[in-house]
Amino acid sequence: MTDAGLSSNDVDAHRTDSVGPGPVEVDAGGGYVSPRPYAVDDRTLVDRVVPTWNDGVPAGAATMVGGGLGRHAAVGRSRWVTPLRVLLALALCVTALSWFGKAACLQTSSTTTSAGTETRLTNDNQRQFTNLCYSDVLALYQAEKLDRGNTFPYKTFWHENSDPGAKAGEGEQVKRYMEYPVLTGLYMYGAAKLAQWWAAAHDNWGIPAPYVTVGYFDIAALGLLAFWLITIWATALTARARIWSAWIAALSPLVLVHAFTNFDAIATGFVALALLSWSRRKPWLAGVFIGFGTAVTLYPLVLLLVLLLLCWRAGTVREFTRTALGAVGAWVAVNLPIVIFYPSGWLEYFRYNSDRGADPDSVYRILSDSIGFTWNNDLLDAVSLLGAVVLAIALAVVVLRAPTRPRVAQLAFLAVAGFLLINKAWSPQHSLWLVPLAVLAIPHTRLLFAWMAIDALVWIPRMTLFLDPERRWLPEEWFTVAVVVRGLMVVALCVVVVWQIWHPEDDLVRTGAGSVASGPNGCGAGSVASGPNDYGAGSGVRFDDPAGGVLDGATDRMGKWSRRRARQVVEAWPVPVDPIAPENSLSGPSVE
Repeated sequence: MTDAGLSSNDVDAHRTDSVGPGPVEVDAGGGYVSPRPYAVDDRTLVDRVVPTWNDGVPAGAATMVGGGLGRHAAVGRSRWVTPLRVLLALALCVTALSWFGKAACLQTSSTTTSAGTETRLTNDNQRQFTNLCYSDVLALYQAEKLDRGNTFPYKTFWHENSDPGAKAGEGEQVKRYMEYPVLTGLYMYGAAKLAQWWAAAHDNWGIPAPYVTVGYFDIAALGLLAFWLITIWATALTARARIWSAWIAALSPLVLVHAFTNFDAIATGFVALALLSWSRRKPWLAGVFIGFGTAVTLYPLVLLLVLLLLCWRAGTVREFTRTALGAVGAWVAVNLPIVIFYPSGWLEYFRYNSDRGADPDSVYRILSDSIGFTWNNDLLDAVSLLGAVVLAIALAVVVLRAPTRPRVAQLAFLAVAGFLLINKAWSPQHSLWLVPLAVLAIPHTRLLFAWMAIDALVWIPRMTLFLDPERRWLPEEWFTVAVVVRGLMVVALCVVVVWQIWHPEDDLVRTGAGSVASGPNGCGAGSVASGPNDYGAGSGVRFDDPAGGVLDGATDRMGKWSRRRARQVVEAWPVPVDPIAPENSLSGPSVE
């Protein structure tokens, strides 16, 4: 057994050549040393931050299963119960509960007509809203004409009234196509075809099969589950020493509510893979995943701006160029065939988002309802574009004037959060975009869970908006208050991130576990160096950016103002000592 709480020097000091049981030794600090000879492999806590030692939430939860990690625990020796498998199991449990939350909308009923027995979903009396089980995945099966036999997204079109509130026969009839980006549309099409083949197998060979719409939802949900597990897997590996921080994403209330509300899990999966690839120093592969993610929805595109700013400061623009080329290549490979053969269908996504008004969840609708102002679509688009420009400038200022180069996850979170705040569409499920980024950027459990819980609860008053006035159980003002509180929580998270960028000594990811004596009996959470700029959690040594990939340990080019602030940080931050070679003290951030 290995004493997990001791440093390598302490372990060596207590090693014996004896075999078999021996007397219990007591070290200088009063702690007990294993009576058995130490294992040859003493990597018990290398490259780990132990949540039950430095986070009150998991420490309290661990009391239900016997307590936190003990002083003599042999970490990393289990063949089956690994941190990653535990995280994936937690994610499976939450997504299973999420599916059951939508199951109320999957119930069917049969009616007998002159044409025979007809099966349909039982959504009478606005059941999908009263039961809070509404899902775009289910609704889009018919809305996007996927239920038709001979269809293909971007080729198939239909006509609908330009004014949804107009009576039959009134208003202009306009041509409509699939309104989602290419990869999302093809995903929906593939799920629909599989469901229809499943139903055909039932009719021809008697294979058990659900109602075709239910089958479509289940197949689509199974794929979304896979993408969310990929999100957790990639986020956990990107977190490295803080792998256990991914449990916040795995147990997120937002996942419980919105895992199957729309197709956003596909985009989060590609973004998480992009960040993991970048952290593994594969910029071209990161670009490929960014390109695929942009073919699902537009928000992964902001990662290119993030990497451009950080690479500009680090002087590694060549690596960014590889990423940008990979992103463009992947995006073109997916979109070009549709552009060539079905240009009108391909443009529908951009037309739809240009013509749509402000969502009820957006800041523009809140302002409109508060002051009685009606937005013109052209003005709304112009203001949104101006907001995007201001956001890009603000990110550039943060990157170029910070005392140390921000971490990739920090800037990515700021970029995506800013994108949601200034965008005219912030559907409730879009908050899923922030979950993996927040876990990597802000290692503060209580703060993250408070935001996620509030954000998830927005779903309740949001559903009441679709109910007939006599059915509503909450006034509309409750929804407005919930949206405002959610927005303020996201702004608060952004403030925390900016503060930690300006005060890197307060960033727990940069400083390891947050204290030198973070474990039981004052033992640190590790002391063995694990890589470039990486000297173990709890050693008091600064990290650059554990997930920074080519940016980790790269040159930090600063302006005049940044050097001044960096000197202040160095003066306030005690010079740490390399636990492996104490004579080689580590200096603070370069200010030259």
